[in-house]
Amino acid sequence: MTERKPPGVTFESWVDKQIRTAQERGDFDDLPGAGKPLPGAGAPLDDQWWVKDYIRREGLSGDALLPTPLQLHKEVERLPEEVRDLATEQAVRDVAADLNRRIVEHLRAPTGPQVAIGPVNVDEVVASWRAGRPEPVHQPAPAPNDPAPRKTPWWQRFRR
Repeated sequence: MTERKPPGVTFESWVDKQIRTAQERGDFDDLPGAGKPLPGAGAPLDDQWWVKDYIRREGLSGDALLPTPLQLHKEVERLPEEVRDLATEQAVRDVAADLNRRIVEHLRAPTGPQVAIGPVNVDEVVASWRAGRPEPVHQPAPAPNDPAPRKTPWWQRFRR
C-alpha cells in the first residue's frame, strides 16, 4: 500500500527549496521580459509550432522543408529569375549545369514523392538570358585606311 502524506504537511524537494531561496534573495526580480505576456499566448495550439519557430528564428524559407523533388521543381521554375542578373554567359551556364547535376543525382536515386522533373536545356536558358539583356554598345572598328600608330623600335627607346 502506498504511503500518504498527512494533511497539512508539505514536503519540499531540493529543487523547490532552491527556487524558494532564490525568490527570497530577489534573484528573479527585474528580469528582462518581466510582466510581459508570453509570445503566442492565447493563440491556437499548433503541432508544428517548434518547426515554424525555428524557421522564423533562423531566417529560413519554408522551401527548406520540402522533399528534394519539389525543391528541384521550384528551382527550375525560378531559374530564369535567378540568372537574370548574372554578368556573363559562362556564369549562366554554370548555374544551369549545377542545377542539372543535382537533378540527375536525384533521378539516379529518387526519394520523396514522384514528381516529373527533368534536366533543363542550358542553351534555352542562355537564349532567354540573352533576350532579356540590353544589346551591348559596339565601338566602331578603325577604318582600314587609317595608319596604325607605329611602335618605336626597342633600340631607339634607349637613345632618349
